[in-house]
Amino acid sequence: MYFGMEASTVIIPLCCVASFTLTYLSTPRFIRFLRDAGIVGRDVMKPGKPTVPEMGGPPVLIGFLFGLFLFTGLNLFVLGTLKALTDLLASISTVLIISFFGVFDTLTCLIPVREGVSGFERYKRRGLSIWMHFLLPLPAAIPLMAVKAGTTTMDIPFVGVVDLGCLYPLLVVPVALLLVLNATNMLAGLNGLEAGMGFVMLTTVGVFALVRGRVEAAALSLTFAASLLAFLRYNWYPAKIFPGDLNYVIGAVMVCTSVVGNMEKISVLCFAPWAVEAFLKLSSKFRAESFGILQQDGTLKPPPGGVHSLTHLVMRMGRFREWQVTAILMAVEACVCVLAFLHCLEVI
Repeated sequence: MYFGMEASTVIIPLCCVASFTLTYLSTPRFIRFLRDAGIVGRDVMKPGKPTVPEMGGPPVLIGFLFGLFLFTGLNLFVLGTLKALTDLLASISTVLIISFFGVFDTLTCLIPVREGVSGFERYKRRGLSIWMHFLLPLPAAIPLMAVKAGTTTMDIPFVGVVDLGCLYPLLVVPVALLLVLNATNMLAGLNGLEAGMGFVMLTTVGVFALVRGRVEAAALSLTFAASLLAFLRYNWYPAKIFPGDLNYVIGAVMVCTSVVGNMEKISVLCFAPWAVEAFLKLSSKFRAESFGILQQDGTLKPPPGGVHSLTHLVMRMGRFREWQVTAILMAVEACVCVLAFLHCLEVI
């Protein structure tokens, strides 16, 4: 029985509500579990540097997978159709592989080996080596490569439509996954920053996918965005849980959505703040952190040594508290996404 694209589109809000609800209800339980298990980090921008449960990925993944499986089941057994089932399952495999990598990285960061003895370095753990961050995520691209997800033509900003042939699954997909994952992990460290900006970006891309009739890509992006919104309730200032491994998963979902929906142009444009962050971190040879120095009045002051993060740039603009820095960067990302959305719809 086939009800058409419209019926498939209608069930996406239902799946988003399911994702939001499950993440919202499961996160407090994970907070208690992580604290009891000792999986905690230091909130270095709070008085007394309190410990906070570190690994926020599992409750978000639970909500995301439930919503996506609900979308798949309703399409297959009620509507009787799902055009890109193989691509959808490959995307789920990629996200789960990346989540495993993120969990491993978070746990190794919690072992009692510090980078240094002063400043932020007193609270920073070694974790995985830099070269591991560039190699370990690559196997996660194999599911997308194997099913040749997406199309080989790309609409590249300032270039136009290009047909890359076999280079698309064999080169573009793994390189994109590698770069996006590492970039999303760089713009991080403030309460609500990763989840908030990720929510704005993925919601924009998901709505664009719906407008263009790319339902599977919309389901990927919007169910995860709904889970992020629920998680943000607990990650917002003052955070009750840190994202930890979630940073990598946000990047993985973004790449999967872009590939499945053939939406590279809007994805690149919406991802611009993270690209800028990567270049700022490169100027410090990837040694700088996004943290600020807490002042007596509760505002944050950028660390000495130049601007090596977008967070430092915002801190130099005025006397802002941590949540205000996060809110400003979310607003910047919202403006970028609106302009990208209108540009890709050829409105501007």
